[in-house]
Amino acid sequence: MTPRRLDQPEHVTFLLIPQFSMMAFSAAIEPLRAANRASERRLFEWHLASVDGHAVMASNGISISVHQPLELLMKTDMLVVCSGLEPAQFARRHKIHHHLRRLARHGSMVGAISTGSFILAEAGLLADRRCTVHWEFAESFSAQYPALKVSRDLFVVDGDVFTCSGGTAALDMMLHFVREVSTTDVALAVAEQFIHPHIRTQETNQRIETHARYGIESPKLVEIVRLMEKAIENPLHMKEISVRVGISVRQIERAFHKQLRTSPKAFYLKVRLAWARTLLRQTLSPLSDIALECGFRSTSHFCHAYRRIYDIAPLQERHATASRRRC
Repeated sequence: MTPRRLDQPEHVTFLLIPQFSMMAFSAAIEPLRAANRASERRLFEWHLASVDGHAVMASNGISISVHQPLELLMKTDMLVVCSGLEPAQFARRHKIHHHLRRLARHGSMVGAISTGSFILAEAGLLADRRCTVHWEFAESFSAQYPALKVSRDLFVVDGDVFTCSGGTAALDMMLHFVREVSTTDVALAVAEQFIHPHIRTQETNQRIETHARYGIESPKLVEIVRLMEKAIENPLHMKEISVRVGISVRQIERAFHKQLRTSPKAFYLKVRLAWARTLLRQTLSPLSDIALECGFRSTSHFCHAYRRIYDIAPLQERHATASRRRC
């Protein structure tokens, strides 16, 4: 973002896509208000847009009114796409890509929060640029757009295009922009206002460290869990894991029972099924494809394991998710 005259605030437009994340949206827009207050100047002004100019419902069921439809937006310094579930399909149905490209051609910074990266990718705005997306969607994003340079960073600003993993990462990204148009002191004042004692940089990893996520202390156990999380489509045998980490299978079993109160086999199965649940909820992939992607030799084996762990059949899970979206 290039600083402008003091009497000319940065104009930021938020494009709300149905089922957008309220958390990410709030974390992006509130720092702008706080920056104006902290600097005692109008550093930013903002407007909301939607595809048709009508109110948009967030994923939590709250509708937000907007100021204008996207097609009437002729100029803005920054466009932020706030999206939710199935963004690429929505963008294709409503043919918004040419509007995004038009704004980019006319000098707007164009960016996205969370799954909005799918929309920018569909519009061709991420070609030859680094980008990021929420970790939960990272695998499917890379599969759909294999040519893109995808990182697991908190947010990425690459020239006049930016992407953000979502959630509270939007706060860190906006603090980055606040610092650019104002001063570090103002950015710190905003961070303190939101009781955000540490401003995270672009390169910060999205996910909580493995040891903290599972509450484990053993470095060997952390290494084993990371191996399991990386090898979902082709699960590793315990003997192979044993060789890689340099301890016996029996030692692995004891470590799992002591620190995680389960067996390595049961833990690994839950890791694979958790990824299957994400795919069921966020994609339209056939069950057979999901089963293979999660390391199951047959769909029937996958369905049986899924029902045993989650007490619901995979197709019922998908239908229930679709019903919640329509509510």
